[in-house]
Amino acid sequence: MNKRQISARNTRKKLIKTALNLLRDKGFDSINVEEITKAAGVAKGTFYTYFKRKEDIVLEISRAPFLEIQIELEQTENKNLTEKLTRYFHRFMECVESAGIHTCRQWIRDVIDPNNVPDDKDGQKWKYDFEMLKNILDKAVKNKELKKDTPIELISHIIISELYGMMTCWCMSDRKFEPLDWTEKFCKIQLECILRPYLI
Repeated sequence: MNKRQISARNTRKKLIKTALNLLRDKGFDSINVEEITKAAGVAKGTFYTYFKRKEDIVLEISRAPFLEIQIELEQTENKNLTEKLTRYFHRFMECVESAGIHTCRQWIRDVIDPNNVPDDKDGQKWKYDFEMLKNILDKAVKNKELKKDTPIELISHIIISELYGMMTCWCMSDRKFEPLDWTEKFCKIQLECILRPYLI
């Protein structure tokens, strides 16, 4: 990668980080492209080199950290399935809390009706997360951690419902419900019970 490419990558990262900070503080509807570029210390036109509209940054924020989780999980071959899923849960909720409650609310509003999600919103996030969980469980069957008759789709639905339920409770309780605290409780109590009948 040459200096120009490195500089472009760093500028893009700076715009995303700045937008995320503004989203945390003010919420999506209260910020605009000019405010993002001013806070990032770049010209307004620079924004449009990387993104078409401010919604594209929310899309980036909603996907990039979760790709990192997937890569991280693929590199933890020495962990058992319960440990991997616990790690997945924990990292998932870290990403949600890190993005902030305003970003979480914006994302939920944008995708709550999957038949009416505009093209500039991430209407496929549920499917993306569901497939990631399903892949973890599929690998566990192939690696003989789970029995062949494990209801992978059902377990994936249960887990994703719990994750999304925690996100929604966090938004609805106005931060009184703490997702990371409940993640630990879910993993210790429910996750082990869900998996126990299928573990080899």
